[in-house]
Amino acid sequence: MDPMTKMWISFLGIGLMAFAAFLISFARYKTKGAVRAVLSLIAFVMLIFGFIYGAFTVFT
Repeated sequence: MDPMTKMWISFLGIGLMAFAAFLISFARYKTKGAVRAVLSLIAFVMLIFGFIYGAFTVFT
């Protein structure tokens, strides 16, 4: 894989992790009940995918 593609994949991972952090903060401070649980679950999944993309660029 060429370095430019690795860069874009790592940017995707960074973006997913940053948006997950924003989403979990929003869920904790502005929502309640089921909406909070759904937003937290979405943020957790985004965090996992961000980690996978970041690890992929490091180890390939």
